[in-house]
Amino acid sequence: VTAAGLGADELAEGEGVGLGRAPRCGLAAGRSYSGGSAYPSVSLTCPLPGVPKAVFAAAESRERFETRVTVLENGLRVASQNKFGQFCTVGILVNSGSRHEAKYLSGISHFLEKLAFSSTAQFGSKDEILLTLEKHGGICDCQASRDTIMYAVSADARGLDTVVNLLADVTLQPRLSDEEIEMTRMAIRFELEDLNMRPDPEPLLTEMIHAAAFRDNTVGLNRFCPVENTDKINRDVLHSYLSSYYTPDRMVLAGVGIEHEHLVECARKYLLGVQPVWGSGQGRAVDRSVAQYTGGIIKVEKDMSDVSLGPTPIPELTHIMIGLESCSFLEDDFIPFAVLNMMMGGGGSFSAGGPGKGMFTRLYLNVLNRHHWMYNATSYHHSYEDTGLLCIHASADPKQVREMVEIITREFILMAGAVGEVELERAKTQLKSMLMMNLESRPVIFEDVGRQVLATSTRKLPHELCALISQVKPTDIKRVVTKMLHKKPAVAALGDLTDLPTYEHIQAALSSKDGRLPRLYRLFR
Repeated sequence: VTAAGLGADELAEGEGVGLGRAPRCGLAAGRSYSGGSAYPSVSLTCPLPGVPKAVFAAAESRERFETRVTVLENGLRVASQNKFGQFCTVGILVNSGSRHEAKYLSGISHFLEKLAFSSTAQFGSKDEILLTLEKHGGICDCQASRDTIMYAVSADARGLDTVVNLLADVTLQPRLSDEEIEMTRMAIRFELEDLNMRPDPEPLLTEMIHAAAFRDNTVGLNRFCPVENTDKINRDVLHSYLSSYYTPDRMVLAGVGIEHEHLVECARKYLLGVQPVWGSGQGRAVDRSVAQYTGGIIKVEKDMSDVSLGPTPIPELTHIMIGLESCSFLEDDFIPFAVLNMMMGGGGSFSAGGPGKGMFTRLYLNVLNRHHWMYNATSYHHSYEDTGLLCIHASADPKQVREMVEIITREFILMAGAVGEVELERAKTQLKSMLMMNLESRPVIFEDVGRQVLATSTRKLPHELCALISQVKPTDIKRVVTKMLHKKPAVAALGDLTDLPTYEHIQAALSSKDGRLPRLYRLFR
C-alpha cells in the first residue's frame, strides 16, 4: 500500500479518477460480500442503478424575500416582508407624534398611545379586543414616539383578516368614551409621577436634551403630556388632531410573515373608503415644519440622595448629558455617525453584561476604566427625518461634576482625531452584528419595514446597509465629527448642580483644541 493509501491494484482498477479521464462505473474484480457475491464499485458521479434521478432543492429567488410595497387609491401604502413561521406581525404606522403638536395642546400623542386598543365601533371594550386576539394567539401594542405612532399585532398568520379588521377599527373608529379618557388621565398622572421618582433618569434626560437642542420646535416638543394639560384634553381636542394627521396618505400598513397579495386584499377590504369616526372634513393644516437646531442648556436642581433606598442604595449622583447635532437618517452621513456611536459605546459601571457592555469602546477605555469615580458614560444617537442628535450621558458624585464635564468634552474633541484601523473595524463589525441580530426578531423587522416605508416609500435591505457600513473610512468619521463640532452644544443637567460649569465654559471647551474647560481662579476656596 502506498503512502497515499491506495494499492497498486486499486490504482489500476480506478484508473482515470481525478486524472482527467472519465470514471468507470461497473463491478470491481476481486471484491465480494461475505456471502461470496461481488458488489458494485460505483463512482459518486455516476447515477445509481435502479434509483430515480434526484431532484435537488434550490434557494428561492431573492425577490421573494424583498420588501414589497403597494400604494392604494387613497394613498395608503401597504408593505410586506416574507418570513418563515406560523406567526405574523402586522400593524399600522402613522406619521404623527409629539413633534406635530405645535398648534395643539402638548400631550395628545401620549393620550392616543394610552387610549389605543380600547372600545371601538365593532368592539365594546378592551377585553373584547383581547379575547378576539386570543383566539389567534395574538397580542397587541401601541407605541408613540416623536414622529410616529404605531399600532401593532402579533398573531397566527391564518387570522390575518381578523387582525387587519381590528387594526382598521382601532385606528379609524375609536369610541374615546369619557370613562376611557378619565382612566387615561389617571394613568398619565401616575406615569409622570413615576418618571420623576425612578432611579434611572435616562428618559427624563432624553426629554431635557431634546428640549435644549430644539427649543420649542418639532422634536424638541415634550413627548410626555404635561400635568396641566391632562384635564384640558378631551374627545373634541383628540378628534380635531386625528382629522388632520390620521389620513391614508400619512399611513403605512406593514406586515411580516404574510403573503403580500393577501395583505393588500385585506387592506382594500377594511381600509379603503372607510369613513373615520371624526368625519371626512379636513382639520387644521398639517405641520410641515423642519427641525431648527438651537442648542442651549436645561438644568433641573433635584435632590437625588434618596432615589434608591434599600439594602444597597445607589449613591447620590449628578447626571449630565451633552449633545451636538448630527444628521437625518435620510442623509449619507447617517452610517458614519452610527459607526461613530458604536465606536464610542459606553455603559454604566455596574450595568448588566459587564462594565460598559463594550470593553473596547472609547468611553470604557478612556473614561470608565481610568476614572473609577464615574458611574456611567453612555453614547446615544437619536436620528429623525430632518435632523439628529449625538449625545453622551455621564453620572458622578456632585463634587466631581466639573471634572466629569471636562472628561466628556475632551472625548468629543478626540473624536475628530486619529481613528485606529482596529477600533474602526471592531465598531463596524459590532454594528453589523447588532443589526443582523436585531433583525432576527419578527417585531423588529416589522418596525424597520414600517418606518422606512413611511419615510421613503422603499426599504433598504440588511445586506445593503452592511455594505454601506463596510465602506466607512477613518476620513468619513473625521469629516462628520469636524462638521458636528462647529455647532453649539445642547446640555441637560439633573441633580445637585453646585459645581456645574457655565454653558459658555462648556461651549468654549468644545471649541478648544484639547477640550479643557477654562481655568477658574479663586481667592477663597
